[in-house]
Amino acid sequence: MKRARQAEILKIIQSVDVETQEQLLDELKSRGFASTQATISRDIKELRLVKEMSGGGYRYVVSERKGMVDSDVRLRNIFKEGVVSVDLAQNIVVVRTMPGLASAACSALDSMDIPGMVGSLAGDDTGILIMRDNASAEQFNREVHKLLK
Repeated sequence: MKRARQAEILKIIQSVDVETQEQLLDELKSRGFASTQATISRDIKELRLVKEMSGGGYRYVVSERKGMVDSDVRLRNIFKEGVVSVDLAQNIVVVRTMPGLASAACSALDSMDIPGMVGSLAGDDTGILIMRDNASAEQFNREVHKLLK
């Protein structure tokens, strides 16, 4: 239900200039989603929505830049601290870490909503990231190697 509600929130803010949480609640209700102000507030935080100036007022939008900066900083810190190597095997990215750190690295990567990533599996010092296709794996592998330089 949460994913469906959050997906609907993203659709709403793309099609309607939403200025307040109350307006967002009304829009959700009109589309069949019952919710509370507290839930909407959490959704706004998780989706990284911010208000930006629009005409004479403000509206909610997705903060692309902040999300990219946060993910980049988190990923860079993870890799600096414990990743030994990253390699590619078709649609699978293999992440080798210091002993005991693969689970933490994969958990952090899982939480980042990496495009094309289906999931991960971690052992003691090796994690695998299952990507949707070879192109997604190659793109992620390139980005990681840039971070490691």
